[in-house]
Amino acid sequence: MGDRYANEAATEADIARVFRREYGRAVAVLTRTFGNIDIAEDAVQDAFAAAVQHWPSAGIPPSPAGWIITTARHRAIDRLRREASREDKHAQAALLAAARSGTGPAPAAEEQFLAEQSGVEDVDDDTLRLIFTCCHPALAGSARVALTLRLLGGLTTAEIARAFLVPEVTMAQRLVRAKAKIRDAKVPYRVPHGAELPERLQSVLAVVYLIFNEGYTAGPADGPERTELCTEAIRLGRLLASLMPDEPEAAGLLALMLLIESRRAARFTPDGGLVLLAAQDRGRWDGDLAAEGRELVRRCLRRNRPGPYQLQAAINAVHSDAATAGDTDWAQILQLYDQLLAVAPGPVVALNRAVVLAELHGPAAALAAVEGLGLDNYYLVHAVRADFLERLRRYPEAVEGYRRALALAGSAAERRFLEGKLRSPAFGGDGDG
Repeated sequence: MGDRYANEAATEADIARVFRREYGRAVAVLTRTFGNIDIAEDAVQDAFAAAVQHWPSAGIPPSPAGWIITTARHRAIDRLRREASREDKHAQAALLAAARSGTGPAPAAEEQFLAEQSGVEDVDDDTLRLIFTCCHPALAGSARVALTLRLLGGLTTAEIARAFLVPEVTMAQRLVRAKAKIRDAKVPYRVPHGAELPERLQSVLAVVYLIFNEGYTAGPADGPERTELCTEAIRLGRLLASLMPDEPEAAGLLALMLLIESRRAARFTPDGGLVLLAAQDRGRWDGDLAAEGRELVRRCLRRNRPGPYQLQAAINAVHSDAATAGDTDWAQILQLYDQLLAVAPGPVVALNRAVVLAELHGPAAALAAVEGLGLDNYYLVHAVRADFLERLRRYPEAVEGYRRALALAGSAAERRFLEGKLRSPAFGGDGDG
């Protein structure tokens, strides 16, 4: 088998890159083969453990995905045969599923073929099936997020727990319950079709965007695990957009995340303070990410099938087009928010639209627009309302609003920003940090 390997030895970083790229695909293939997520996960982990042993000296194979899938398949069959011989009915059922799929110990020629031609289209189909399984509406929202990160991102339970600020044991229980729900409720391992697809696709996109937002709202003080969620969400967004090229909302979500992420470097001060959009140094925005996002928006517009993620991406593209905050085309943004309210009405959209109204028609009109929105447990509604009140010189009410926002803020950067507002000389503070 030595001639199947590259000449250069593999480093830990090389293997880590393969792991992040191929883990979800391999789990997806093995889930289809054996009909069981736990078996698939264990087998793929065993395969990567074998890669850690062999690749540093032998090099990465020409088709690392094929090597991992083939090795995982063999490890799973060997393990299931041992367990089936002890009259383990679960193992016997998994072996039967593998036999029905035509899987068995591959001769050398077949193994070579699998390694070099690892069934790209079938793997893509399997990956889509796994995404929709992880995001099935039978699962709680938190379970969908956890499973997506675990099975498609390969994140450890500890990493997911740290990212979502919960104890590891809590996240472990969440994952166990989610997999049990899939098994016991016989959640189908398939991509929905027809009228069912749009609703289910929205669930998938919402999970990916939730992962992104969990990372984006975090600042440097919240730890690298939180901010790395953005990288993982964008990776999943790229995967969805490539697997579903005829779904413009998948491209719209990817565009939205790229455009927002392009501003990350300008979003915080060197010591971790939050910088609002109007005050950001636009020279620090990532031009490549922004350009890619704008191009995706243009492609979506040509399809003329507008949806919530596409419209949000278009709004961010308008911001991206402005060389300075003063150059922002607020009238165009308001039109886009009006469209967004028409296709996806909701108080958060109305709140964001009110911010645009303040730019075009002043804080009094914007304040009237946010009254009665509800969202009393959402820190941003209090912060935005307080900003309008401050601009109207209604300082006591503004202070109360900022205090309510501070009590509800989630990230350290958000809390620090609001504390700074409350120290403003306009409110009787000295303005010092």
